[in-house]
Amino acid sequence: MNGAKYREILDENLLRSAQDLRLGRRFTFQQDNVTLSTQPRPRRSDLSECPRVSQPEPGLELDRTSLEILQIAVQQRSPFKLRIYREEWEKLPKCRCAKLVATFPRRLKAVITAKGVSTKY
Repeated sequence: MNGAKYREILDENLLRSAQDLRLGRRFTFQQDNVTLSTQPRPRRSDLSECPRVSQPEPGLELDRTSLEILQIAVQQRSPFKLRIYREEWEKLPKCRCAKLVATFPRRLKAVITAKGVSTKY
């Protein structure tokens, strides 16, 4: 990748996103200046690990989300099997899922109001 290609990617993605979010000139783009070739290649042993649950947006997390509980239950068994995920998902109490769904409108509103900054929970 050269500088022209990098600027083209920024023009197509970053600036359009800033305009969609109506940030105007209020945003700062920061980069770490790491070249693409410095990314370490994954080791063979890394490929067999169970993927981690990504961090949710600020304010959208519960004490322990259903995905974390599901991941713990699967790791206690043998990970890497979709069937196990389905079985453990079916074992989750419906009230936990209902609570998660019921609180999302309020949490989404708080995140939108805070414009992605941490919310007070």
